[in-house]
Amino acid sequence: MDLRELYQDLIVDHNKRPRNFGKLDDATYFAEGFNPLCGDQLTVYLYVDAERVTKVQFEGEGCAISTASASMMTEILTGKTIAEADALFELFHQVLIGEKELDDDTTSKLGKLAVLTGVRAYPSRVKCATLAWHTCQGALHKKQEAISTE
Repeated sequence: MDLRELYQDLIVDHNKRPRNFGKLDDATYFAEGFNPLCGDQLTVYLYVDAERVTKVQFEGEGCAISTASASMMTEILTGKTIAEADALFELFHQVLIGEKELDDDTTSKLGKLAVLTGVRAYPSRVKCATLAWHTCQGALHKKQEAISTE
């Protein structure tokens, strides 16, 4: 199996069986996000204790890229501090919009998220891959308005 197939399999798996899907009743932070271009909409819920993200869940509907990205995000952010979550968002976003190269160090820092970097070649899909992340940032930084990719 080549690397591209492995990446596709990971995206398909997270889309069909999203991790941490559902409302988090004891959330300390939450935000709603919407991608008007694709129709993706989701809510991200976080439970933060002493500046550390201890639980992340999401619910909503979206395309395969959006759902897989949200699912992977919930796994990778659990246990991170807010500062670490901010730094990971920034790195992921910079790679997807082409401001940062995907070298070995960056790939290592992104972990599984590196499978989503192929969307760089499709600018409209970047919004799908980053919707959950922008929404999570909105929640962590207490943005009152709904988060939009536009």
